[in-house]
Amino acid sequence: PWGFWLLCVASAPARGDSGSKARSCAEVRQLYGAKGFSLSGVPQAEISGEHLRICSQGYTCCTSEMEENFANKSRSEFEAMMKEAGRSVQATLTAQHRSFDSYFQDLLNKSEKTLYDAFPSMYGELYTQNVKVFKDLYSELRRYYRSSNINLEEALNEFWTRLLERLFKLMNPQYHITDEYLDCMVKHAEQHKPFGEVPRDLKVKATRAFIAARSYAQGFLVGSDVVKKVSQVSLSHECTRAIMKLMYCPHCRGMSSVRPCNNYCLNVVKGCLANQADLNSEWKYLMDSLSVVADRINGPYNVDTVIGTIHMRIAEAISNLQENKDSITAKVFQGCGNPKISTKGSSSEDKKRRGKVTLEAKSSAQALEMLVLDAKGNLTALKTYWITLPSSLCSKKVMSSSASDDKCWNGMTKGSYLPEVMGDGLANQINNPEVEVDITKPDMTIRQQIMQLKIMTNRLGNANIGNDVDFQDTSDDMSGSGSGDSCPDDVCGKRLSKSPSTRQPETHAIPKQSGHGINGASSRSLPSASLLLLLSVAVIAPQHLWR
Repeated sequence: PWGFWLLCVASAPARGDSGSKARSCAEVRQLYGAKGFSLSGVPQAEISGEHLRICSQGYTCCTSEMEENFANKSRSEFEAMMKEAGRSVQATLTAQHRSFDSYFQDLLNKSEKTLYDAFPSMYGELYTQNVKVFKDLYSELRRYYRSSNINLEEALNEFWTRLLERLFKLMNPQYHITDEYLDCMVKHAEQHKPFGEVPRDLKVKATRAFIAARSYAQGFLVGSDVVKKVSQVSLSHECTRAIMKLMYCPHCRGMSSVRPCNNYCLNVVKGCLANQADLNSEWKYLMDSLSVVADRINGPYNVDTVIGTIHMRIAEAISNLQENKDSITAKVFQGCGNPKISTKGSSSEDKKRRGKVTLEAKSSAQALEMLVLDAKGNLTALKTYWITLPSSLCSKKVMSSSASDDKCWNGMTKGSYLPEVMGDGLANQINNPEVEVDITKPDMTIRQQIMQLKIMTNRLGNANIGNDVDFQDTSDDMSGSGSGDSCPDDVCGKRLSKSPSTRQPETHAIPKQSGHGINGASSRSLPSASLLLLLSVAVIAPQHLWR
């Protein structure tokens, strides 16, 4: 009799709620239907939960099919939360790129238009017979800005060479000047400086301005693309289970009105987004790098002055050539010999003496200053995006309770949540009580995006000191997660000028894994042990009575 009684007690499922009457499942039925699922087979009242694989196996309103559907739903909803958060960052970065790109293109367009409008009346045939030379220059400048594989210095040198050849022939129509003679003249051009100091000065300033502008614009696009790709990374199986337990298991337990504990939510999300948090260091470096280059664009490299006045510098160079035509021609003849007299006669253009031309350029410095201020404000706000994402999702999307709430959903029941909150990043999740994370297997998609951030930061660092580099970097392996914290504005330029290979990747010591419990397994082992003890007594007791 005693054995029979113990066996009955052991086989009866324990109820975590007061009262023996099964509670209604009206709330979960309403939620389940609202999520688009059929109510066929959904319990009207609580049933025994031994069939559950994710939620605790007490009395429940969820069948196996419902649990599976809720798990899939929680996965898709959490991934949607990630993409929505990412889209907000993408929109900010894309808007900054669009604003600067529009400003820069407008500067270039206005300079070109002014040249086309003013030069015909100012220079006559000197311009009209060489329109293509000017058009090709602006075309090359645009191609470079749009990241074409163009050497900007060579493009500018080619422009001045072609312009000098054309103008020299037009200003000396009485001579028959061959291509070989022009080659000789070009070789002496550096010595004679027919355009004065304009070509050298413009090359230095325009190169720096264009390198900075191009890298700055690219930086926003790379940042946006990284966020897009990382936001599309799928959740792991372990993360899906943890998210289900966080978001829908309380509904299965009849606790629809109980919000998740804040620290519990943080541990779940930090475990799920462990790899994403490893973007933090390189992401902050990129944001700081963009801010530093923004200061260069609005300061020493002064994009507004340099780009907006290209046409004026060209006019200045042509005027220098006109004013010094006789002395320059004499020097060329001295170095290359006298060319043959042409039988075509002199052009009327040769008889015209044009004075020094002064062109005006409307300054848009104030607009640039506003663009930079707005950009730097947004970059500062985005610096901590990856490590603040868990708390943002928990507070705004999952709607977790306050940190001091002791009547919240803790993953098992309504109460307080005792485990400490894990740190950020993959290495810190080794003891995460809510999500089983393999810290030895980083997500390769995210590691690739970390590398893209390093490459872009290196490019911005070179732009900061006026150097142009190819958009390539193979000096770092893809296993490192980056290191260090924020790059202060006053030293960021120095840090940026170094190759990423000089920065050692952060290494994480992996703690011993002995005694590590997964998903609170240790806390659930006690009921299992008690049940085994009761069953053992139930089996032994009849044997004792039989004897």
